Amino acid sequence: MEFLAFLRPSALLLAGAVALDLFLGDPVYPLHPIRLMGRTLSWFESLLRKMGANGYGGGILLFFLLSALWVGGSGTILFLLQKTNHIAASLFHLFLAYSCLALHDLLRHAWAVESAARRDDLDGARIAISRLVGRDTDRMDIAACRRAAIESLSENLTDGFVSPLAWYVLLGLPGLVLFKVASTMDSMVGYRTPRYLKFGWCGARLDDVMNFIPARLTWLLLAFVALVTPRCSASKAFRVGWQQHAVLPGPNSGWGEAAMAGGIQRKLLGPIWAKGVLITDIWLGESTDPPAGDSSDIPRSSILVGATGVLSAVIAILLSLVYV
Repeated sequence: MEFLAFLRPSALLLAGAVALDLFLGDPVYPLHPIRLMGRTLSWFESLLRKMGANGYGGGILLFFLLSALWVGGSGTILFLLQKTNHIAASLFHLFLAYSCLALHDLLRHAWAVESAARRDDLDGARIAISRLVGRDTDRMDIAACRRAAIESLSENLTDGFVSPLAWYVLLGLPGLVLFKVASTMDSMVGYRTPRYLKFGWCGARLDDVMNFIPARLTWLLLAFVALVTPRCSASKAFRVGWQQHAVLPGPNSGWGEAAMAGGIQRKLLGPIWAKGVLITDIWLGESTDPPAGDSSDIPRSSILVGATGVLSAVIAILLSLVYV
């Protein structure tokens, strides 16, 4: 069917979406698809809780409702557009794919931390890093702010870029939107709190499953890119990623962060406080490496993450050629 061609991966449209993300970033506006997805999630959550569906079943139903609305809705819009105007259908595909990528903004937020740090503006660095992490920023010095930015760069490289690309290549535009449904559920309801322990279980576990392979691809890609990145170590990125990924909770986030620590030859983590409680004081990385925190660490990490993102995009675009 001709309609299915608009759902399948397109190398040209993916290249356009990546280019838009890299050069324009993710503009903030009320009708952004992912922000709308978050609003519909909140509306469905409120409805389900009013119905008494606030346990495991409610969380599973939330996933199906969001998937029906967003995967089914975007497919319906594409179907209607391709009936009348193929260019409009292609532009909608491009717009939705672009809206689901977030490498530019990830790098921009990290650089905001570095810009404040270079001005010795501790309050500014704390405000900038608070947009990326949920820990207590009032206890953080400049070095801790820089470390947190690097940790966010490496962790979110998977969720914000590599995973969307992987699911787009695997299942086309529906796979990309489905991944964003799971990711949005995890970020909004996937908490281990009394309110969300059961209701958020579905979103948290789906996000774990859908990021499982991309997280490990991110580890390998970071190690590969470290081969040609100045002052980085490919062997440490590979070894530390393999040996220390389980230091962080969850099955996925540790792969990118541990690979980054090894790659830039700096230790990450250290004392981290959340809601007044010391949640960890473990260091991630080679014991002989110094803690991250000087003025060269975020730029080097950004180069490593940016180059890894570009490499993953090139691979995804080449794989999408299979569908031509």
